[in-house]
Amino acid sequence: MTEQAASRDVAGDDKDGDVADVTSDAYDDGFLGIPLPLPRPVDGREVRELTYPRFTVLLDPQRRLAVVTGVNIDGATLQDLPRTGEWELDPRVPVAEQAGPAVYASNDLDRGHLVRRRDPGWGSAAEARRATEATFTYPNAAPQASGFNQSKELWLGLEDHVLTFAQATDERLSVFTAPVLQADDPAYRGIRVPRRFFKVAAWVTPDDDGMPRLAAAGFVLDQSELIDLSRGVLAVPVLGAFRTFQVPIADIEELTGVDLGPLVAADVLPRTTVRGEDAWRPLREPEDLVLG
Repeated sequence: MTEQAASRDVAGDDKDGDVADVTSDAYDDGFLGIPLPLPRPVDGREVRELTYPRFTVLLDPQRRLAVVTGVNIDGATLQDLPRTGEWELDPRVPVAEQAGPAVYASNDLDRGHLVRRRDPGWGSAAEARRATEATFTYPNAAPQASGFNQSKELWLGLEDHVLTFAQATDERLSVFTAPVLQADDPAYRGIRVPRRFFKVAAWVTPDDDGMPRLAAAGFVLDQSELIDLSRGVLAVPVLGAFRTFQVPIADIEELTGVDLGPLVAADVLPRTTVRGEDAWRPLREPEDLVLG
């Protein structure tokens, strides 16, 4: 971590509701024991790098949403804590660069956590509470349709399924999540609502010679059928559905314009002759996952 990043503070709620300063340790690119840099946009666009306990958000100030988030998860020391924390703007960046509370008021949009509340909540109880509360910051949110179905439930639990699979390797993950920011996303209240989200989970597993190697799996959540902003208001179609896919990580890299570095070669999804979205694997239940 750079000296500049180490000196930054993160706003989190203490028990009295006051803003507390928490020294950030940010996303750690050596957490898995194999170097894994935080992905970054390939087009060199301006981003705001915001560090929090055990995770980092790269905020696109033009879109007012994250282009990448990265979090380290130690499944062996995760704390099961009650939900605490309130959504707040991050004081380190201008309000105009964040998709704040006005985006979510009086409609069917949820403030969807990108870094899940539970993911950085490991270590001591005090460390875990501060880390989980730090996830309630608007740069770590993106608008998601509020309808809930089995596919979205699977999406929310993907890290848990991968952690279970990785138990033999100290239950450590690095996870990267963000909306897929596309120019034709529908405009709404000063932002463009993303139709899709991506997630890439990475862990270490032994190779054929027993040596550690990087493994990774990529996923896309599609909410296109659940958002209709054609009239300037949010409408949720009755028959719409979330769709969750396991996707070649190379496709995610191309779709997002984000450099995923060694994650592409570490993909556990077998390569096929099929290309494009025809190669995407629909997920309906955990048993559909390909992790090794």
